[in-house]
Amino acid sequence: MSVLDSLIATLAKFYPWDVTASDDLADSVQFIQSSNSPEAVVQAGYAAGIITVAVATPFLFLLFQPALAVSVTALLTLVVVHTIHSGPKLAAAFSRIEALGQVPNLIGRMVLRMQIQPSTETAVQFAADTGFGPLCRSLNSHIDQSVGTPQTGLLSFAAEWGEEFPALRRACFLLASAEDAPIEERERTLERSLEAVLDGTRDQMSEFTETIRAPSTFIYSFGVMIPLALVALAPAAAIAEVTLTREIFIIIYNILLPIVLSGLGFWLLIRRPVAFPPPEVSRSHPDVPDSVFRPVVVGVLGGAGVYLIVQVIELGQLAPVSAIGFGLGMTLYLTYKPIADVRAYVRDVEEHLVDALYIAGRQISQGESVESAIDVAANRVPGETGAVFATASRLQTELRVSVEDAFLGTYGALADVPSPRAYGTVSLLSIAAKEGRSAGDAIVSMAEHLEDLQDVERVTRRELGEVTGTLHHTAMYFAPLVAGSTIALAEGIVIQQAEEVAHVPVESLAIVIGIYLILLCLILTPLSVGLRYGLDRALIGFEVSKSLLVSTPLYVLTVFVVGLVL
Repeated sequence: MSVLDSLIATLAKFYPWDVTASDDLADSVQFIQSSNSPEAVVQAGYAAGIITVAVATPFLFLLFQPALAVSVTALLTLVVVHTIHSGPKLAAAFSRIEALGQVPNLIGRMVLRMQIQPSTETAVQFAADTGFGPLCRSLNSHIDQSVGTPQTGLLSFAAEWGEEFPALRRACFLLASAEDAPIEERERTLERSLEAVLDGTRDQMSEFTETIRAPSTFIYSFGVMIPLALVALAPAAAIAEVTLTREIFIIIYNILLPIVLSGLGFWLLIRRPVAFPPPEVSRSHPDVPDSVFRPVVVGVLGGAGVYLIVQVIELGQLAPVSAIGFGLGMTLYLTYKPIADVRAYVRDVEEHLVDALYIAGRQISQGESVESAIDVAANRVPGETGAVFATASRLQTELRVSVEDAFLGTYGALADVPSPRAYGTVSLLSIAAKEGRSAGDAIVSMAEHLEDLQDVERVTRRELGEVTGTLHHTAMYFAPLVAGSTIALAEGIVIQQAEEVAHVPVESLAIVIGIYLILLCLILTPLSVGLRYGLDRALIGFEVSKSLLVSTPLYVLTVFVVGLVL
């Protein structure tokens, strides 16, 4: 049971009354394979709402007038309840988006198997058995339902997923027709099925990139830059006898704007047609510490150090916010840096996989054994990819193990390399070990298709990066620079016009904006990463840590430097 499932189960116990869950929620809970029932999710939402009222009310009454405190409490309670009730639906939507990113690989495995043996049933079962995740689970389910019928489960699978990915439906129909096609037409039909999903992926992502340009600009302009620039007008508003209290700034910058930005972010993320997340690295990996004690301790010490430094430069009002932002960033950095290092190694291993597969396939098609083909690839392919193939070749020679064991066995070359792409390569070579020379040409063809798929992913991320990079850089650089400058400017105006604007809460405003900058790192950075790669917790945590470690000191430094100039 995951931490989130445990939390939901615990919260549900605090709301013992009977509830009814909607069909959509029930379907979502089932899709994400949650250990909780749909009713438990509803109960957890209501319980969290009650706890929010109990915890937030005393605190908010200290900050705001009674009527305003009641209103803010009601708003926060509704947000909490709705977030928990919508959580499984959002999780299911994100899971389906990531699953659709595996469609080209799934169809590619079917095409390869049919090039070797023109049997749709065999190809569909091979594709389901050599993959993982919701897509393969769904395909296996349709295969099981088709047992005893003339169907293979492929077309019913296409009907289920075709609404979200129309190109998948077309590719599956082409695959289904390829088995009975004449030999001279079969190869072209299989090629067209893979081209259909590649073109569909490319077209959908291009349309999505164009669609998010305007909302991204809106978030950047009206959600970040304009509100931060308006901070400098606070003293002017006071001179004009417009009352701007601390409560107003808290509500706008720490409650309303974060809620609106988060809502827009989720609205954009669930419209992403497919996602290509990085390989998943769990805490069970030998290079990833399974304890977070050290990161937390170092984060607390780092935050304490920043607190003292900010006090020394006489910006004591920013010390608590700076300590929280920097300490949180340091904790996240040390927590997720090992995972980032493992992924960097995985990228190095994957860099020349296509070349290795192509070389091995050529050798096999010329009559060489798979063992010999792997050795040739090891000698011709550079970098970590070549090193992995060299290790596998040595294991085959010394231990006389199979291709799969040489790569994926307990001591295999890829035992500690969590790379679905590398595992797919091994499955192709394993087929060649069984089928012999007839599989060589198919593997060469598959290498070319994998290269096309990598190009689609690379182009997609580059195009999205041009749009989402602004959001990421805003949270990390631009927002703290603008906020620090406007806060220092506001303080300068207050000092020069003390009598007229003494009631402007500039010190409180500096704290409010500091909290807002931390929230921007927690909202815009995940949005940027999610749009580009998909919602991957480790990648988001690592990128958020870097944003906090840059944004927090930059804000304080900007306030200090601009204050000296003024």
